[in-house]
Amino acid sequence: MSPAPVSGGNVQANRIRQHYVRHRGPGAPLVLVPGITSPAVTWTFVAERLAQVFDVFVLDVRGRGLSSTGPDLDYGLDAMADDLTGFVAAKGLSGVTVLGHSMGARIAVRAATRDASGLGRLVLVDPPVSGPGRRAYPSKLPWYVDSIRQAEAGMDAEAMRAFCPTWTPEQLALRAEWLHTCYEPAIVTAFEGFHTDDIHADLPALALPTGLMVAGRGGVIEPADEAEILSLNPAIRIAHVPAAGHMIPWDDFDGFFEALDTILGTSFAKAAA
Repeated sequence: MSPAPVSGGNVQANRIRQHYVRHRGPGAPLVLVPGITSPAVTWTFVAERLAQVFDVFVLDVRGRGLSSTGPDLDYGLDAMADDLTGFVAAKGLSGVTVLGHSMGARIAVRAATRDASGLGRLVLVDPPVSGPGRRAYPSKLPWYVDSIRQAEAGMDAEAMRAFCPTWTPEQLALRAEWLHTCYEPAIVTAFEGFHTDDIHADLPALALPTGLMVAGRGGVIEPADEAEILSLNPAIRIAHVPAAGHMIPWDDFDGFFEALDTILGTSFAKAAA
């Protein structure tokens, strides 16, 4: 199957410029919200396959990629959540599947509880479950800051391998090329928010159909966390990718799509066979 047509664009939404990459597919819209240091372009290899089923929009979250950035912006969770619903409204989308990874999953939850207009369902990919009074997120802030500063100075794929040792040369090169667009204060604010924003308080009010994808080797979501999440919202559907770390599609590409099939009822795994 040939790749879906790809185009980039910008839209004014929630009072900022939001950049996105669109992979035009045959189905309903899917908005992919990446994690804390993942510009939209780094998700191309996933979006291409998603576009076999969905019309895919991959966002550059504020302070990353080609979206608005700088010292005058609010980089808190509520602002990023309002960006998502603002983007959906600005593009005139409805019945949107929101697929959020890590920080992007927390953005999806907060957006859906603040204003679910235009949203149809959520797929939460290994979101941090840290928060007030909870264990810390397993990744440490210097890992992000050190790699961003090296990227700002200029680094190649081989230098990036020290931070992402299991990635392919192509994935490393793309991250080395784009990581400098991640604005350090935005990253610090988001990381601190992993520990100060109580995302669990949003879960009981989450009315949209929701799936949770859990990395088996990520150390982010443990069995006790799954039990607590289900106690807060028993309707959430959970799928596991046992062989993957937190960056699930980078670690187990096929497992990622098998888990999506479980959550969404799609047939990505069958189509790839």
